[in-house]
Order: sequence, then structure tokens, then C-alpha cells
Amino acid sequence: MFQIDDTFLQEVGLGALPAEQKQAFLAYFREQLELRVGTKLSEGLSDEQLAEFEAFMERDETRVDEWVARYAPEYASDTIYQQLKTSAPAGTPDLVVLAEYASLKWLGLNRPDYRDVVGAVMKELRDETAANKDAILATE
Repeated sequence: MFQIDDTFLQEVGLGALPAEQKQAFLAYFREQLELRVGTKLSEGLSDEQLAEFEAFMERDETRVDEWVARYAPEYASDTIYQQLKTSAPAGTPDLVVLAEYASLKWLGLNRPDYRDVVGAVMKELRDETAANKDAILATE
């Protein structure tokens, strides 16, 4: 999907940041991306839908299990679930993987345009960063 790393910083003109500032900026960028994507995706959703999605983010085991049982009972054989489980760091609780899977499936059902939204927000943030690189570099 999108790589938010040193290559990204080079592409937007921030490759000269000191190492500790690179990590701080990348963390900030990810946070802003998540916030803006969440805001855009929540537009037009009901309170019930928002609460349902929030249960995945909060790892509410009962609600995650109920949702998966209702909408994705064959999750264990789904290649998306298998990929998430395989790529999760060692020791990741099963609930974390299942909640991540459920959130992806939920987005596919309730916001099938979520990939487009992520792409548009990423481009917007990338362009803002590149346009403000001189100011960002001046704060070193």
C-alpha cells in the first residue's frame, strides 16, 4: 500500500532531517493520516455504524466475536485473515488479529471506497508536507 519511511521523506524533501526528527515526523505523519482518514470515513455513517467500528478499534472481544459470527463466520479460511495472522508480530493476541480482520471486512461492507479515501488523504498530506518542507526543515 503506502510506505511511510525514509524513502517517503526523501520524496517530499525531508531526507535531511536528523534521525530522531525523522522518526518523530514519521510518527506525526502516520497520526495525521489516521485522524484524517478516520474523519473522512466517518462522514455519512450512523451512530450505530460508528459504534460498531469503534468496537474493533477498542478490541471489544464480545462485540468483535458477535460481528464476525454474523458477517464472516468462515473467517479462518479467508486469505485476508490468514495473511494478517501470518504477518502479525510473534505473540500478537488472536483478538488483535481478529479485530483487524473484522475492521477490514467492515470497511469493505460499509465504506467500499475506503482505499480511495486513504489514497486521496495520503496524497493531500504528502502534497502539504512537500509544500511546507522548508518550514519543517527550518524548525530543526
